[in-house]
Amino acid sequence: MKEKEKAAKVPKKLLLVDDDPNLILLVKDYLEYNGYEVVTASHGREALAVLEKETPDLIICDVMMPEMDGYAFVKQIRENPRWRWLPVIFLSAKGQVSDRIRGLNEGADVYMVKPFEPEELVAQVKSTLAQAERLMAANPRRSETLQRLQVPLHVQLTPTEKKVVSLVASGMSNKEIAEALGVSQRTVESHVSNMLNKTGLNNRTELSRWALENQIV
Repeated sequence: MKEKEKAAKVPKKLLLVDDDPNLILLVKDYLEYNGYEVVTASHGREALAVLEKETPDLIICDVMMPEMDGYAFVKQIRENPRWRWLPVIFLSAKGQVSDRIRGLNEGADVYMVKPFEPEELVAQVKSTLAQAERLMAANPRRSETLQRLQVPLHVQLTPTEKKVVSLVASGMSNKEIAEALGVSQRTVESHVSNMLNKTGLNNRTELSRWALENQIV
C-alpha cells in the first residue's frame, strides 16, 4: 500500500508553451502551486526539443507564437507516433467559433480563450488528464481516438440538449452549467449522457468538437 501511495503522489508533468514570459511565469507558478510539475518553452521548435528529452502528461500551448506557432507544433505532435496520444490544451486570444473549430480540428483537445481564470485552467488540466487516463485504460492504443469523429447522420438534439452542449463547448463544467440553467448537476449529467448515447461519442471533449464542427452551438 505504501508503494502505491507513494506512486500516487508523483506529480503530473505539464509542458507549457507560450512566447509571453509574464504568462509563463504566472501560469507556471499557479500550476505548480496546485501540485503539477511544469516545464516550459517559448515556441513550437523549443517545445519539440523539450519533447525529445522528456515526455509530459499534457501540453498547454499558445496558438500565436514566433518560430513555430501552435498549429504547426500540434501538427507535428499528431504526426509522431511517440507523442500523438498527448492531450493538448490550446490557449488563444481568438475566441470566435471559427477559431475554436480550427483549434479542435488541428488536434487540440481543449480550446481556451484568453484572458482566462487560473482556476479554470487548473480545472481543465485536471479534467483532461482524467479523461486521458480513462482512454488509456479503455484503449492503450489511444492514438486511434484522434481520428475524425464518426457520428450517425441526422442526430437530433432537444432544445435543452442544445443549450447544454453549447455550454459544454464553451468549456463550462457540469456544475457550472447546472448553476447557469437553474437545474441540478445530475440533470446536466443526464443530458450529457443522452447526447453521448445519441452521437456514439466517448466524452465531453469529443461532444464539444462535434458540436462546434457542425455549428450546433
